[in-house]
Amino acid sequence: MNVFDRLDATLKLSSEERMLVDSVRALARDKIAPRAEHYDRSGEFPFDNVKAINDLGLNAMFIPAAYGGAEMSYMAYLECVREISKACASTGVIWATNFHAVRPLIDFGTEEQKKRLLPVMLNGGLASLTITEPAAGSDATGMKTEFRPDGDHIVVNGTKTFITNGAHADLYMLFGKWSGIADSKGAISALVVAKGTPGLKVVREEDKMGLRASSTAALAFDNCRVPRANLLGKPGDGLKILLASLNRSRPSVAAHALGIARAAFEDAVGYINERRQSGQKIIEFQGIQFMLADMATDLAMCEAWLWHVARMVDCGAADFGVEASMLKLRASDLAMRIATDAVQLYGGYGYCKDYRVERLMRDAKITQIWEGTNQIHRQFIGRSFIRK
Repeated sequence: MNVFDRLDATLKLSSEERMLVDSVRALARDKIAPRAEHYDRSGEFPFDNVKAINDLGLNAMFIPAAYGGAEMSYMAYLECVREISKACASTGVIWATNFHAVRPLIDFGTEEQKKRLLPVMLNGGLASLTITEPAAGSDATGMKTEFRPDGDHIVVNGTKTFITNGAHADLYMLFGKWSGIADSKGAISALVVAKGTPGLKVVREEDKMGLRASSTAALAFDNCRVPRANLLGKPGDGLKILLASLNRSRPSVAAHALGIARAAFEDAVGYINERRQSGQKIIEFQGIQFMLADMATDLAMCEAWLWHVARMVDCGAADFGVEASMLKLRASDLAMRIATDAVQLYGGYGYCKDYRVERLMRDAKITQIWEGTNQIHRQFIGRSFIRK
């Protein structure tokens, strides 16, 4: 066993969780990974990958049994995100976004809302966390989308951009501002919008550098009438819901990034053990060994921190925002560096689409940008040490 096999073996998973993780690894290896190049080139949404994931019942692993799910640990969920993302980063983020978008409903929804809406996900639905706007990215509190009450409905007007699963979602966890509340942050509210609601329009899907098979859409809400029964909590509860959602989604984004990093590392190790220059395997050169040592050490330490944060969540920790930011920051920076180093180790071949490392380098970049840019996370982490 190498160092990463030993690290993976330390995960405290139940027998049921280990069986599921093994099934996910087999699916990722045998079905998802072989199709990844095609989807990257075509930009098609990977419906067959989504179906295969649904056939395993993976949405059920983050939905409580009281609502028909088979909830497992956050650690098991993160391991599944990493394995799917290692095989196909686009598919990994499509599935992870289901968790990101549905968790607020599980944590803050009423019994009626959960009983009515969670079966959509158990039946193979897709969900979308709908926050970002053209002028409100890392500072999500600057959003302009308006929620105006109108009897038993809420009328929504506004635009959203860079929305994962945006063109295909069955449920949208939408954040906007309640009209009539003057406080900009205190007006933020959360609302579940169903696919096909009149006034909801997919404006376009982005043609991206990486994660090309993942749907990233711009949405418009034009007098979109949503039942008030779909409001999470009270008007103005949205900020606490948003922050709680991001604290859970950032480790998930880190697991996605580490799946990319692990794929790039394993590809690089395989290549430099086979490729020869000047009569030697590339891995036999001391300079290459030093490079490999840095990659392996940083990856092992970052994965160890991923499992540390997972244990915090599974043990019921309420305050782990700084730890989640540290994880997201380091994992995404590392994914970009390891993917870049992998391309370097492949030499000219790494720059060609015949090899996966070219795709991994493109896929890695967005992880430094979304769920708060890494500059924002550095600021947040640094500020946490200011003494009151």
